[in-house]
Amino acid sequence: MDNEQNAPALTRQVGVGGAVMLGLGSIIGTGVFVSIGIAAGIAGPSVIPAVMLAAVVALCNGLNSAQLAANHPTSGGTYEYGYRYLNGWFGFAAGWLFLLAKSASAATAALGFSGYFLNLVNGGERTYLVGVALFAVAALTIVVLAGMRRSNAVNIAIVSISLTSLAFFVVAGLPLLIGSGGRHLTPFIASERPAVSLFHATALMFVAYTGYGRIATLGEEVREPRRTIPRAILATMLVTMALYGAVAIVGVGSVGADVLAGATSAESAAPLEVVARRFGVPGAPLVLAVGAVAAMLGVLLNLILGLSRILLAMGRRRDMPTAVARIDAKGTTPYVAVAAIGVIIALLVLIGDVRTTWSFSAFTVLVYYAITNLAALRIPREQRLYPMWIAVVGLIGCLFLAFWVERAVWLVGLGLIALGIAWHAAAQRLIRR
Repeated sequence: MDNEQNAPALTRQVGVGGAVMLGLGSIIGTGVFVSIGIAAGIAGPSVIPAVMLAAVVALCNGLNSAQLAANHPTSGGTYEYGYRYLNGWFGFAAGWLFLLAKSASAATAALGFSGYFLNLVNGGERTYLVGVALFAVAALTIVVLAGMRRSNAVNIAIVSISLTSLAFFVVAGLPLLIGSGGRHLTPFIASERPAVSLFHATALMFVAYTGYGRIATLGEEVREPRRTIPRAILATMLVTMALYGAVAIVGVGSVGADVLAGATSAESAAPLEVVARRFGVPGAPLVLAVGAVAAMLGVLLNLILGLSRILLAMGRRRDMPTAVARIDAKGTTPYVAVAAIGVIIALLVLIGDVRTTWSFSAFTVLVYYAITNLAALRIPREQRLYPMWIAVVGLIGCLFLAFWVERAVWLVGLGLIALGIAWHAAAQRLIRR
């Protein structure tokens, strides 16, 4: 439509290295510091193959996101791909699912950061939980408003701290893992309903990989997108797969899945921090706590970036108010969309107990990426970067895993999708008038 074609474009200023760091900043956070503990409580030691199985499905999704973004490098990710390769209903559904899942996830990351930070400074008093979380949302919204270049610099610093703390965790835990002789890895398979436990844990761990999509949603700001985006997503996925696998093996093998699972329910500490206390290495819990704090900030920063770009794309198509499509004079920031996302996240933080479960996130994100894979199937042969079977595996994997979460969760998810589609239908009728 003319409104979309005439919309100002964002400046391309992100290279391969910056895109990889943005991807890592979006992935390494709540996933590795929390969800491994949750999944271990469901599947026991078989959380290790669940991590790897989730990685395979996520890699297929990542490659399909890469080739879609390379062929259609604009802000919006699967929202835009749905419109271009499928139809408006699929496109809107993707954007709606992304906004639903990730706005609540951003609020959870803010509250998670606040909890870890208060624990780090021995401020166990939960009175300040919401206030510190709101401060984090406001500060990072201002960083994003300052433009992509500053956002990328802050993100690189945050990711560096997170990666260092996780590498330390793996190295510090190896002696305990070796000394345990593998006793914490048995019985390896859950005794009751092993298939259900494995696939449920796999669905939850899939969510821990999905930040790579942030590279695609920022496609309009990446230099040489057809070359940069596929390389960045593939590099991000390989680093994350290796890191998650190592953390899962060391975490479960050194202290046992029950310790990881039990620590996940504690509000005052991240599971990996609790595990690090068993290592007997001076300063280990502090290093993990600092890494967790940095990781949560990284997740929050990258979610504000990604959500604002989705809202920008939806505003351009008038699926959301057109004001959110405004870009600053330098062409670097969709300032209205960024401010709107900051407000939405802050409102969710005010509830004070926003616990978007990983099961709900898993369902909505898996459906979102099912649309990604469906769109990838429609890429013309001459424009493909990867074989079609990768899109088929990704589509089947997403739809299969989505319904292994609790029934109540996916029923609520389907209801919210229906609500969004009803809004879209009403908005389209108003536009035609």
